[in-house]
Amino acid sequence: MKDNHQELKKGLLPRHVQFMALAGMIGTGIFKGSSDTLNIAGPSVVFTYLFGGLILLVIMAAFGEMAIAFPNSNVQHLVNKAFGFQYSFIIGWLYWINWTIVTIVELLAAGSFLQFWLPSIPLWLLSFFCAVIIVGINLFQVKYYGELEFWFAGIKIIALIAFIILGCLLILGIIPSTIQDPFSNYTAHSGFFPHGIKGTLSALLVVMFSYGGAELIGVAVTETKDAENVLPKIIKGAVWRVIIFYIMPILIICGITPWNKVSSVDSPFVQVFSITGLPGAAHIMNFVLLTAVLSAANSGIYATSRTLFSMAQSGVALKRLAKTSSKGTPFNGILITSVFILGAVYLAYLTPSQVIGYLMTIPGFTVMMIWISICAAHLKLRPQYKSQPAFKVKWFPITTIFAMGSLSVILIGFLFNSNNVIGSSVSIATIGFLFILSFIHKKTSAKEITV
Repeated sequence: MKDNHQELKKGLLPRHVQFMALAGMIGTGIFKGSSDTLNIAGPSVVFTYLFGGLILLVIMAAFGEMAIAFPNSNVQHLVNKAFGFQYSFIIGWLYWINWTIVTIVELLAAGSFLQFWLPSIPLWLLSFFCAVIIVGINLFQVKYYGELEFWFAGIKIIALIAFIILGCLLILGIIPSTIQDPFSNYTAHSGFFPHGIKGTLSALLVVMFSYGGAELIGVAVTETKDAENVLPKIIKGAVWRVIIFYIMPILIICGITPWNKVSSVDSPFVQVFSITGLPGAAHIMNFVLLTAVLSAANSGIYATSRTLFSMAQSGVALKRLAKTSSKGTPFNGILITSVFILGAVYLAYLTPSQVIGYLMTIPGFTVMMIWISICAAHLKLRPQYKSQPAFKVKWFPITTIFAMGSLSVILIGFLFNSNNVIGSSVSIATIGFLFILSFIHKKTSAKEITV
């Protein structure tokens, strides 16, 4: 019988996990990153988002199938089961590095959004304040994290629905505006494919990074009540979420504002809300953006601490990280992650902004590696099921191979992109360093996990 202080408490309700899946896909990637994808592909980027959504559907479905076939297993457990200790070591630590960097950047962003209202307070102090609140929430029972994320996601969803409704009313002329013939904006500026098919495909890299975070349900599954029934429902709705919360807003932005006039400085959503003349539009969007980055930071603390817990169980990290508090939370994991994050919040403020930009290329690389690993594990583990799960990926193995191949092409494109030279070098060096560490660790204290 396991020690009660080495188990995570199953405190996440179905509505928590459903909204976590939504929150993972709705963040700065759509609120801010949509300006980048529009500049790369123009209106045709809607096809990029749809194609990326289909790949994501296969990834989530593959994970959901494996999670049901091997209960209480998260991504790191499944990779370990499929490919053994060393690959699991690399993927686990990559994922921890990924979310640690994301959390640092999101907390800095939260501080900058708060400066909109509190310009006289230093950025580092506001970011520190946000970090203390988010870490504090995660120290309580996991249901409190789930509840906070539920409301964070709710705010973002309401904001997007309001944006879609207001945008449609503007395009249809129901709300008076200075926009003339909005439908012409889709084709009047070098056409619907202004940069050709190449531009549409080039945006795929940024689009897939925007979807990063959706795999968080793979971390949350071990703390979810009735996971076997909850996961299939979430996965089946993935494409609809992409259509509603990504494609619809992009179409509205392109209709209201010519794609080549979308500023990369401000969020396209702020620009559209400003056109409506809605009182306090800037304050409303600043609040929504603040919510989005706090949500990402909240998820980051959760993901890093649970990843450390999982790796400790696998023998990939120190065993003391597998101990939990009386509330069923991995206290040591949260503490170690917090030390790195709180220190880096101040250090990152002192470094040039370019350094943070370079660091942010690492999460993009890591997300691709995680998703490719999920596909590879699915191909490896499907023949090993003791009993066939009720939920299965259709047209296996073609769909899984297609997703894995597409992700591999995107990853190669990232590595050989001249704009990512430093990020690619750091990512490859990190892989090499972890590979060496895995050999050293395996010889000393590594133990295979038995699930």
